[in-house]
Amino acid sequence: MNPEIQWITLGWMLFSGAALGMVYDSYRVLSLSFRFPRWSIHTIDLVYWIAAAVFVFNMLYASNHGELRFYVFLGLFLGVWVYFLVLSVLTQKFVVMLIGIIKKFCYILYRALYVILVIPIKGILRLLRILFGFFMALLLFLIRMVYYIIRPFLKLLYLPIRPLISKWQTPSWMARMFNRVKEWWNYWF
Repeated sequence: MNPEIQWITLGWMLFSGAALGMVYDSYRVLSLSFRFPRWSIHTIDLVYWIAAAVFVFNMLYASNHGELRFYVFLGLFLGVWVYFLVLSVLTQKFVVMLIGIIKKFCYILYRALYVILVIPIKGILRLLRILFGFFMALLLFLIRMVYYIIRPFLKLLYLPIRPLISKWQTPSWMARMFNRVKEWWNYWF
C-alpha cells in the first residue's frame, strides 16, 4: 500500500473518530434532555456501537478496501481525542440550542393548531348548545301555550271518565315512567 492511501486512510479515520465523538455527545445531551427510561439506554447504547462499527468499517472500506493497520486505530483515537478537546462543548451547546428551537417550533405548531382547530370547534359547540337551548325553550313555550289552550277542553273530557280513572290501578313501571316525566316537566317548566 502506498503512502498516499495511508494518509488518506488516516484522514478518514480522524474524521470518523470526530464523527463518533459528535454523535456520542449528541446522544448524551439528548438522553439527559428527554430522560429516556433506564431500560432503553442499554438498547440505544448497543444501537450506537453497532452503527459506529458499521460506519467505521464503511469508511475504512471506502478509503483502503478494508485493510486494518495500526494507524487506523491511531486515527480513530486521535479523532475522538481532538474532538473532545476542541469541539465537544460547542457540539453540546449546539444540540441544546437545537432542542430548544425544536421545542419552540413544536409549541408554536401546537398553539397554531389549537387556535385553528380547537377554538373554532369549541365555539361551534357552544353556539350549538345555545341554539339547542333556545329551540328547547321555544318548544317548551309552545307546548305550554297549547296546553293552556286545550286545558279547558281536557277538563270537560275528564268529567265523564273520572269514575273510570278512580278504579284504574296503575302498573308500577308506568308509575315510575310517569314520575320521571313529571320530574322532567317540573325541571323545564
